[in-house]
Amino acid sequence: MNTKSLIRYALVAAAASLSLAGCISAPPAKPAIVDTTTPAQRLAAVDAIAGVDDTELSVQPLRDAQVDDLRQAAIAKRKAGDLAGAAEALNEALLQVTDDPGILQERADVALLQADWQRAETLAKKALDLGSRTGPLCRRHWATIEQSRLARAEKENAVSAHAQIEGCTVPGIKRF
Repeated sequence: MNTKSLIRYALVAAAASLSLAGCISAPPAKPAIVDTTTPAQRLAAVDAIAGVDDTELSVQPLRDAQVDDLRQAAIAKRKAGDLAGAAEALNEALLQVTDDPGILQERADVALLQADWQRAETLAKKALDLGSRTGPLCRRHWATIEQSRLARAEKENAVSAHAQIEGCTVPGIKRF
């Protein structure tokens, strides 16, 4: 075999291997999982977890009439779809009573509906720090934290928050 034949043979072999290499494909990439949970579905999940149990003690603070009026206005605005108005009414109520866990949680609920995940978590944490560590409101705080973390794709942190929910339920006193 002469040199020209060897070169031609090497080129043909190289071309054949390149064409065969093109036939081998990499495994398909896994598509990114997109969370399609809506803010309303997130709040519904919080509502479901928090559910009031008739055997639990649920303490509600006495509220100033003006603060209660702002809460009622926020509820009406939220039902009418005016989330910004509801948030503003609750913000105004919080200016008057900065340490009311119930109002903080209501504001966190509106933040969830507004898809303001970080604010929802921050408000729920503050409410948790100020409020009771048991009962429906405690579960609501942790469920809000869980949902806001899920919305931000922080799955491990969300699992940690979910684990805290069970600790909010204290069995009723058994009387014989």
